[in-house]
Amino acid sequence: MSLPVALDAMGGDHGAAPNVEGAVQAARAGVPVILVGDRVKLHAELGRHAGSASLPIEVVEATDVIGMDEHASDVRSRTQASINVASRLVKEGRASAVVSMGHSGATMASALLTLGRIKGVERPAILTHLPAKGGFTTLLDAGANADVKATYYAQWARLASVYLKVVEDRDNPTVGLLSIGEEDHKGSALVLEAHGLLRDLHGRGVNFHGNVEGRDIFRNTTDIVVTDGFTGNVVLKLAEGEAKVLFGWVKEALQSSLKSKLGGLMVRGALRGLAERMDPSTYGASILIGVRGLAFIGHGSADARAVKNALLRAARAHEANLVPRLEAAFTEQSSG
Repeated sequence: MSLPVALDAMGGDHGAAPNVEGAVQAARAGVPVILVGDRVKLHAELGRHAGSASLPIEVVEATDVIGMDEHASDVRSRTQASINVASRLVKEGRASAVVSMGHSGATMASALLTLGRIKGVERPAILTHLPAKGGFTTLLDAGANADVKATYYAQWARLASVYLKVVEDRDNPTVGLLSIGEEDHKGSALVLEAHGLLRDLHGRGVNFHGNVEGRDIFRNTTDIVVTDGFTGNVVLKLAEGEAKVLFGWVKEALQSSLKSKLGGLMVRGALRGLAERMDPSTYGASILIGVRGLAFIGHGSADARAVKNALLRAARAHEANLVPRLEAAFTEQSSG
């Protein structure tokens, strides 16, 4: 059996329930899981799922949990926190990846402290997928680094290019640099410097398209869009918020009269498919790319479906040998 995925089962807004339910669904789909947290609570939660005793699910005790309102820096001193115990399982080779729907800052800090960075990567980034025309656009950084250097953009472009090739079967993916205009001379001093570095990398592991604007993210103008973590996080939250508001407006419009209600019944199936595409839980979690191990960060509000999809995504990245492939790409670049 393949190596299990370690799940910080106490993390998130809703505690153990959605984590355990998602783990049960993933285990039924063939992904073994280690639940990390309060042993008594987790066994009690597992007991609510018929047939869970025969599934490939193991429980590992963690006596502490870093709450959503606590500081990420607490990771250093609280060695028995569930996120630290889960990260250590990856470090020790007992788990293929760590997944947490808990405190995103604590998850990043724990992964970085426990697993370290890939050689040649200054700062890991959160890589996320945004639904776009014809599929999805890969955006990074989605919030790990508010303050950045131009060199980070070049490293992230390389990391994302390997990720899409290895995990999503995208050959020679295109990279766009988020700016306030398509022209090469548009953007801040930082963006202009990053543009030069990315242009130099074109054809050497990066297929650089040039500058892209905000609207290009949803047009899927490029497979990958690189930006700083401050901007990336704003883009991500704006996209999620706008999707919710738009859906609310569509619902209101369809319930405004008898005729529109009848029309609503006719398009309900199509709308459900659309909602599915726009739902963050479809992708489950975002990878913290650039650490020497697999770490995935989910939404605090995650439901069981998001947890399950995050676990499946983590298992897929491990099967694709992602971390060794990323390390190899950086070794080739530095020796080339």
